Order: sequence, then C-alpha cells, then structure tokens
Amino acid sequence: MIRILIAEDQAMVLGALSALLEIESDLEVIGQARNGSEALTLAHKHHPDVVVTDIEMPGMTGLDLAAALREQERAPRVIILTTFARPGYLRRALDVGASGYLLKDAPSAQLADAIRRVAAGGRAIDPSLAAEAWTEPDPLTDRERQVLRLADEGLSGGEIARRLKLSEGTVRNYLSESIGKLGAKNRVEAARMARQKGWL
Repeated sequence: MIRILIAEDQAMVLGALSALLEIESDLEVIGQARNGSEALTLAHKHHPDVVVTDIEMPGMTGLDLAAALREQERAPRVIILTTFARPGYLRRALDVGASGYLLKDAPSAQLADAIRRVAAGGRAIDPSLAAEAWTEPDPLTDRERQVLRLADEGLSGGEIARRLKLSEGTVRNYLSESIGKLGAKNRVEAARMARQKGWL
C-alpha cells in the first residue's frame, strides 16, 4: 500500500480527494491537513510515502511544506496539486524538491497514476507546463521574493525590515532591484507581475 497524506485548505476538495484516492486498492489516505503546518506535524507522526499538497494555504504554503519535508530523515515524496497553471510555480516546486506537479482539473485517474509513479521514484509533471517552465526564468532572488511578498501584503519598509531582521535601506534596495528586474513602475505593480508569473 502507498500511504498518502493530503494537505488542502478547502474542506470540500480535501474530502473529495480523499474519497477518490481511497477507491484505489493500492492507495491509503493516512492523514488530512488543512494547512502546511498541520501537514508537517502529521508527516512527522505518520511517515507517509507521498504528500499531495496545494500551493496556496494559510500559514505555510505547499512550497514551504515541500522544502521542510525534504529535510526529514525519512522524507516523503511530494506532489503539488494546484489550480495555478503557472510555469514559475512549477520551477519553484521542483527547486524545493517536489516530484510531481499536477493541475486540479486533471482526471482523478491521472492523480492516482502520478502517486504510483512518484512513490516508485519517478516524476509526474503536467506536460502542458513542463516545456513552458523553462522559457522565462525567474529573475528574483529568494530574498527579493520574500521582501516583495511582504510588501504585497501591505507591510511598510520598516515593518518588513523588523520582520526579516534587515535594515530599512537593505529592504529599499531589494524592492528597487525587484522593480527594476521586472520593469515595473512601483512595488505594487512588481508584486502583481511576479504573482501572475508564479514567481511570488
């Protein structure tokens, strides 16, 4: 049996995914989490073979979860299941160690097959995104992305500096770099552009 943990913040989707996967004779859903932090705790406790996670969740994103799981001694394989058909997200998912990236509108049989492939040590990437992911590289550094994300949440330069333990001047520099790299007029436009590409 392949033991699966699902992380999804929408209760109806979480229930539906569990029910669909339980139909498969070789798959067992051993845990359900409503956010990344809860999923991390359950993964430590139950040691699943595969974690299927959404990207956008409160507190800890699916990408943060994948990165944290990679540090575990018995690290499970991770499949990102999302509505975001953005090449930037796929690249970031692969960078943090995800083995699969599928869209939620894919047939349930495709998810089950992807879980089997990933559990066996392979990869399962949505083919429509795979080629596109390498056409436009992400220009932002991790720190620039972090600062821009906090700015997008409405934090001031001073608040961002305190949160990240940086000087306000350094925060301004990161924002300026981000705006310049994206060819944006200001940080609001830079954040919008980066989010549309899946870089934020």
